[in-house]
Amino acid sequence: MKPIITESEYMSESAGPRPPVLLDVRWQLGGPNGRADYEAGHIPGAVYVDLDSELAGPAGAGGRHPLPDPEAFGAVMRRAGVGRRSPVVVYDGGQGWAAARAWWLLRWTGHLDARVLDGGLAAWTGELSTDVPKPEEGDFRPQPGAVALLDADGAAALARSGLLLDARAAERYRGDVEPIDRVGGHIPGAVSATTTQNVDEDGRFLPAGSLAARFSALGADGATGIGVYCGSGVSGAHEVLALELAGHRAALYAGSWSEWSSDESRPVATGPEPA
Repeated sequence: MKPIITESEYMSESAGPRPPVLLDVRWQLGGPNGRADYEAGHIPGAVYVDLDSELAGPAGAGGRHPLPDPEAFGAVMRRAGVGRRSPVVVYDGGQGWAAARAWWLLRWTGHLDARVLDGGLAAWTGELSTDVPKPEEGDFRPQPGAVALLDADGAAALARSGLLLDARAAERYRGDVEPIDRVGGHIPGAVSATTTQNVDEDGRFLPAGSLAARFSALGADGATGIGVYCGSGVSGAHEVLALELAGHRAALYAGSWSEWSSDESRPVATGPEPA
């Protein structure tokens, strides 16, 4: 199943016999959660889910956005009306990072009928609603492990034996600046692959062929294992989605740079080259 859905496709499905459960996961790094924006206006029928508290566990040794407890995540999804067989569509403000994080978590916990609304709320041309739905509780029960997940040791090994992509901005990869974490730079051997280059000026994903050409130039050859990390496992999920559109399955290092850089025993590379 294609991991993204257009506005017109969503409108058609929402009027059909199996309308998708719609999740609003608007979020901005370092800012307030998106609930106020949601209450001011959202796509009709959408249920709000908070990334920091519901799509992540408490910050700590596992990074700024460690994976949530699967049972807690399952309870959030059931509260939102997600069932085992219900299609799910997720959107955010338009950047796509938070929506991809929710998409990835659903996939990881065994719900394979999940898609991201391409372009998010910024691409929505319909009316907005302030009504807060109260969906019937779903019956989704997480079964983690349906897609590949890396820990720090696995990411280090893949950087040596396969292709590990760093989805952060190039200046953070090089170590020129580091506005959030303890130290700048990248995992030795990782290749810079800025997430923002996966989308057009409107925030929609590039065509599959363009994405395939991009990742091929970065070393994705169809035979080499691929992993992705970012700052804390949010924009990295967006890159995993882009890779899937390009025809590649990739593992996510969820702890990402926030976990790696907090451990002073881990090596750090700087500059524009992987090594």
